[in-house]
Amino acid sequence: MKIFFLLIAAAIATPLFAQGSTPLTPNLPHTKTVLDALLKAGPVMVPLVLLSIFSVMLVIVYLMTIRRGAVVSSGYMATADALLRKRDYLGLLAVSNRHGEAIARVVQKMLDFTTKNPNADFQQVREIAETEGTRVAANLNNRVVYLADIGMIAPLLGLLGTVFGIIRSFGALGADLGTARYVLLSQGISEALVNTAAGLAIGIPAMMFYAFFRGRAQRLISDLESACTHVLALLSLQYSKQAEQRTPVLLEDEF
Repeated sequence: MKIFFLLIAAAIATPLFAQGSTPLTPNLPHTKTVLDALLKAGPVMVPLVLLSIFSVMLVIVYLMTIRRGAVVSSGYMATADALLRKRDYLGLLAVSNRHGEAIARVVQKMLDFTTKNPNADFQQVREIAETEGTRVAANLNNRVVYLADIGMIAPLLGLLGTVFGIIRSFGALGADLGTARYVLLSQGISEALVNTAAGLAIGIPAMMFYAFFRGRAQRLISDLESACTHVLALLSLQYSKQAEQRTPVLLEDEF
């Protein structure tokens, strides 16, 4: 019986001693932050970071410039409509010089040619407008292509960094460094994966924004073509009225 009571007392006292003593915490290694992983991912991260900064800047610039107010504005179209009906070409030319819309540049080129060549026919004026409109549309499309270039270059740079990391890992496996080679192996694999993730993280948003701005640019080009057609239709009416006014004079001269 004494042995039985001693065993019960030992079982009760063991948890009490365990609560009073401080447990030993294992010395675990600190987890790396994302910034530490990027800094140790090799030299390829430098162009990747520059590409990311450049892509963000392009998105901000495109949000401010590739919009309807920068291509066709309702205020300018109302002013151009009123001045064309009054045949005030010089006034419309002055208004176009003050505005920065794409349609204003097209009208400026067209009226500049008309005022300098008063004997030009409507077909020549139409060719000037179409040429300038095509140039503005090509400029919009070419600007958006930069995002597509970043979307293709960034994953390729990430793949290059991945190859460097794998080369480093296999070099560590072949070296006679004992247990240190496993540390170098893990560092090489980490470098390869970080470069791959960084390239995809830059390339995927760039391609998404490229698709977004390409669709917006196409809609704005359609609005520009519609506005140019409206201006040319008004000019066609003015040229027709001028031709009707000249015809009776010519008939009187013949009689």
